[in-house]
Amino acid sequence: MTTVSNQAGVPFTLRDRFARRFTQLQAGLVAYGVSMAFMIESHLGLDPWDVFHQGLARRTGLSFGTVTILVGVVVLLLWIPLRQRPGLGTVSNVIVIGLVVDAALWLLPAPDPMWARIGFLTGGIVLNAFATGLYIGARLGPGPRDGLMTGYVARHPRTSIRLARTVVEVTVLALGWLLGGAVGIGTVAYALAIGPLTQVFLPRLTVGAPAEVAATPEQ
Repeated sequence: MTTVSNQAGVPFTLRDRFARRFTQLQAGLVAYGVSMAFMIESHLGLDPWDVFHQGLARRTGLSFGTVTILVGVVVLLLWIPLRQRPGLGTVSNVIVIGLVVDAALWLLPAPDPMWARIGFLTGGIVLNAFATGLYIGARLGPGPRDGLMTGYVARHPRTSIRLARTVVEVTVLALGWLLGGAVGIGTVAYALAIGPLTQVFLPRLTVGAPAEVAATPEQ
């Protein structure tokens, strides 16, 4: 069990902060689902995994959220040969995000003016980074897609996380585009902005970790 100190120098374990971490985890996953809905409704392009999800949804007739959940389950099965163990955050990630994105898509209006669509896209990207900081910062387990990459790197230490992530995301982006998923300026904007934005939020949202440790994302 990891032991750290709060700002007053009083030691505590991560278990002592479980209620706060669990609440932060769920808030982050809900925010993540909402951020996905904002980007979808902008109709300006999606991040690589969501291009893939949208392509599958269009081909199968299933809802976007249902496809997100099913893909998450399949990716989680790929953890088995990598000997990765899912955490509470991993399982929650698979279920909560898919349910929330469907609900948010039902509630959100589809903006027509370009300025509104750009606002949806920008807000979605910023919220996505904030949500990522929340759920990773809760330290209750990575999402299934993040864990797939980190698990592969753990088994193949000569491969960097950056390379593994690039290969996986380029692959799912290409497949999603072939299936009819939306690729556009939003895809490029997400790729350029999500890393720096997450780096801003994550150290401030990680529970019980020094800034120098929290500054390194698990993704």
